[in-house]
Amino acid sequence: MSQRTRALGSLFAALLAMTGIGAIAGTSAQAAAGCKVDYAVTNQWGEGFGANVTLTNLGDPLTSWTVGWTFSSGQRITQAWNGTATQSGNAVSVRDAGHNGVVRTGGTASFGFNGTWSGSNAVPTQFTVNGVACTGSAGSTPTPTPTPTPTSTTTPPPPTGTTPLAINGQLSVCGVNLCNQYGKPIQLRGASTHGLQWFPGCYNTSSLNTLANDWKADVLRIAMYVNEDGYVTDPSGFTARVNTLVDQAESRGMYSIIDFHTLTPGDPNVNLENAKTFFRNVATRNAAKKNVIYEIANEPNGVTWEQIRTYANQVIPIIKAADPDAVIIVGTRGWSSLGVSNGSSSAEIVANPLAFSNIMYAFHFYAASHQDNYRAEVRNAAAKLPIFVTEWGTTSATGGGTVDIASSTAWLDLLDSLKISHVNWTYSDANESSAAFRPGTCAGSSYGTGQLTQSGQFVRSRIVTADSFPTS
Repeated sequence: MSQRTRALGSLFAALLAMTGIGAIAGTSAQAAAGCKVDYAVTNQWGEGFGANVTLTNLGDPLTSWTVGWTFSSGQRITQAWNGTATQSGNAVSVRDAGHNGVVRTGGTASFGFNGTWSGSNAVPTQFTVNGVACTGSAGSTPTPTPTPTPTSTTTPPPPTGTTPLAINGQLSVCGVNLCNQYGKPIQLRGASTHGLQWFPGCYNTSSLNTLANDWKADVLRIAMYVNEDGYVTDPSGFTARVNTLVDQAESRGMYSIIDFHTLTPGDPNVNLENAKTFFRNVATRNAAKKNVIYEIANEPNGVTWEQIRTYANQVIPIIKAADPDAVIIVGTRGWSSLGVSNGSSSAEIVANPLAFSNIMYAFHFYAASHQDNYRAEVRNAAAKLPIFVTEWGTTSATGGGTVDIASSTAWLDLLDSLKISHVNWTYSDANESSAAFRPGTCAGSSYGTGQLTQSGQFVRSRIVTADSFPTS
């Protein structure tokens, strides 16, 4: 959201079936005693393709795994994430990445890859896990090849610090939850910048110290507008500003969301090449950090879910090639309303989700505009999809008007009950009632409670309450 009025209110780049190219497909290999492997081609272009593979453990717990299969002809893996791939001829094996090697009974582990094909792109149907064929049913557990005892890469040691980042470490998505390094569901609470091009003075040492130490925020969302005098006017300059704020959040023990703030135009595919360049740069630069979350399209609008999927299926592999473990948030249609503002619902996402690991779906709300029917949709979707509220406000969708404390309270109580993370719009002194600070605050050096607006006081009161981050 920015200083504008938000409207409430197909061009699907089709994957053309070409001679010798299989359509987007999936198969459930009923192929180890005690395991099942699902292989799905998620995208195809020219002579390239992307795929996602999920291992379901139906036997005794695994401490590590290697999935194997044989391609029918001409396919080769070029890059993989959440697993280490080797290929000899048509024979492929993918070993766990360490952090995802332990798979409990009934649990899953996923990895993805990009590849090339020639001749055909047939989907393999027979798989092995640790050298034993999968039958897709529980039974005698295959005897795994000898593997080392799990180390700190799979069982992290107790945290040595008290900040959100120190406690939770590398995040992941498990089921419908955002989870910490111990595999425990957590909720992050924080605030979003306004447009970096409009409010650069609001994000300095004093204000960020206030957010981390006084507000006790867990996460800073860095809203980098793409158009509207943003990234397209100075790509290298805005990329550098984003990276600097990532570092500043990290030094204070906060997570950071790198927000590719697409709003106008509403079709993210318009900025596809800019997105590829930007995310290639920031993911490569920040790959070693544990505090980075990527939000690849802020508020798609005027587009279908299929158009958003087309965009995501091209941007996500670029991030994962550099930062394979990162959590990635994908905007939803209708200004990230899960489709509600376009008269749709989350059912379209549930029916056709993105086939990558560590994916979450964005939801945005403004308390005075979006009430019971939106809350009902979030309650329903949260049982099926990993949701992250990357933007919410206490006011109407314009960012102005009356601060609706009652609806804001109902929203945050719901998100707390569902353990859904949320980020407030906006940590700025914009001349709008959704801003946290009074106009003119950022020209000074004080960001104390005396400078807070009614909205800022309420939001701080909900963020400053103690976190609950389980480690065991």
